[in-house]
Amino acid sequence: MTEELMIAGCLKNNASAQEALYNRFSPRMLSVCYRFAKNREDAEDMLQEGFVKVYTQMFQYRNEGSLEGWIRRIVVHTCINVLKKNKKFSDSLDIAYANGLHIREDMIPSIMQAKQVVECIRLLPLGYRTVLNLYAIEGFSHKEIGMLLDIEESTSRSQYTRAKSMLEEILIRKKIILKPKEKIIYQAAVAPR
Repeated sequence: MTEELMIAGCLKNNASAQEALYNRFSPRMLSVCYRFAKNREDAEDMLQEGFVKVYTQMFQYRNEGSLEGWIRRIVVHTCINVLKKNKKFSDSLDIAYANGLHIREDMIPSIMQAKQVVECIRLLPLGYRTVLNLYAIEGFSHKEIGMLLDIEESTSRSQYTRAKSMLEEILIRKKIILKPKEKIIYQAAVAPR
């Protein structure tokens, strides 16, 4: 079934069109939900809720951009709304975590390790994981994240920085990446003249 037929069918609440839309896009959207959720069951719940919104909001799709991108945006917003309903989410945005590690772009693992990296991202505290997903993966700006999560833009930035550091630590601990070699700087002692 073409996208045009699926859209037309969904607008008429046609079950076979809704099923076709779900079958085409749900695997990719489940992976989006999985990055935000604590476990597979939560991800599946987010996915179902997201597709209900897709079906009820289909009249708002204007054929501007890809249908998949439009669905993805709804699913991401659904995930955020589910997380915001959870009391632990607001608490986790206040975690004060800092260490001396700084992530470097040249340390990003190869695509073969992508599944391991996603699993490591899921180990981050909820607030860190959410901001990292929204900024680094979904492409939201810190300003947009602030509005979505009802936090300051600066809080989004600091959560992202801390999330990267914590993720690097987890990746090193699980031996997915190597610990960066410390740069030793030798300073020559200059005798006063």
